[in-house]
Amino acid sequence: MRTPIQRPTTTAFFVQAAISFGISLAAVAYGIGKLPVGAWERGFMALGLIFVVTSSFTLAKCVRDREETEEVTSRVDKARIDKLISEHDPFDTKNL
Repeated sequence: MRTPIQRPTTTAFFVQAAISFGISLAAVAYGIGKLPVGAWERGFMALGLIFVVTSSFTLAKCVRDREETEEVTSRVDKARIDKLISEHDPFDTKNL
C-alpha cells in the first residue's frame, strides 16, 4: 500500500509566486538602471541583486531538501512502527 505524497502547493500559487518574483526583479533592475550614479556603482548594485537572487534560490532549495528529508525519515519511522505492531502478538505466552 503506497500513498502518494500530498503537496500543499497549487498551480495558482506557483504561478502567483513566479509572477510576483518576476515583477519584483524587474522593478529592482529598473530602479538600479535609473539611479543617478556612475556605471561602476550601477554594476555593483546589479551584482548585489544577482547575489541576493541566487542565494534566495539556494536557501529555498536547502529548506525544501530539509523538509523532504524529515518527511522521508518520518515515513521510515512510521513503517518501522507499523511492522512492529503487525508482528506483535499480544496472546503469545512464550515471551513471559
